Amino acid sequence: MNPHGDSGHGHGHHHTDIDWEVMAAQLENSGELQLPVLRRTAARLRELLGPEKEVRRIIDIGSGPGVMTCVFAEAFPDAEVVAVDGTPGLLDRALARAERLGLGGRVTVRHAELPEGLDGGDEHGEGGLGAADLVWSSKAVHHLGDQQRALNGLAGVLRPGGLLAVAEGGLPMRFLPRDIGIGEPGLQARLDAAQERWFEIMRTELPGSTTVVEDWPAMLSRAGLTPVGSFTSLLDLPAPLGESPRAFLQAHLTRLRETMSESLDAEDRTTLDALLDPEAPEGILRRPDVFLLSATTVFTGVRPAR
Repeated sequence: MNPHGDSGHGHGHHHTDIDWEVMAAQLENSGELQLPVLRRTAARLRELLGPEKEVRRIIDIGSGPGVMTCVFAEAFPDAEVVAVDGTPGLLDRALARAERLGLGGRVTVRHAELPEGLDGGDEHGEGGLGAADLVWSSKAVHHLGDQQRALNGLAGVLRPGGLLAVAEGGLPMRFLPRDIGIGEPGLQARLDAAQERWFEIMRTELPGSTTVVEDWPAMLSRAGLTPVGSFTSLLDLPAPLGESPRAFLQAHLTRLRETMSESLDAEDRTTLDALLDPEAPEGILRRPDVFLLSATTVFTGVRPAR
């Protein structure tokens, strides 16, 4: 699950324009479900930076409603944390969240359309986003046409010895058994395939879309970072699920039904409608076998110190 979820919002599987304002509540709910993973991730990044590294400024690229922004502010109490996003309504949510958590003094926001917002700064960050000791981006780079150029820009924001951490890839989310008792078994695999087709269409329609082998460690190396590495964190919420993750999954399936119905056959569309029925015992809000399992992979690289 990502701050900027990939299922889109619209009608027809060729509609790949995403209305992030409409998705704001879903994005924040998703982030809150991931809080255990996000906190472990922040702690791991603190370890990778090392005990001697002073972290004064952190930039969260594609911050969405600021869930991870605020996690960083909690984990790095001496740092300013900057949420960067192209959607003003999401930045408003990030500021409001920081205020609620008592972090308002150290969380700021910056409206920037990427990748243009990454250009124009010198080695000290002047004229761009400003220099940072840690740059984080979760599921945002793949929404930019030239992913290598984006990583080059993110790496260029780092101070010497700074760390770039990019959450991309991972594994598809799982939340239903293979056979759910309605429709043809294997629905989730077919939903995965529909999302992959949607994702490829989305990528090809991006301005400046460039094909690249998505070998993220190699891409970070080409951006001048060394050493590079990765780690993966698991979110494991077993059945029976509570109300909040069920509401998240209801919204997730609703978005899939709206966006990708043309990629599914009539039986699968009927099954999705049954899962989305709030009153049906076999629906996602009531059935006892719903769980939530996801794996998030973070790729890291360090800007060499002079």
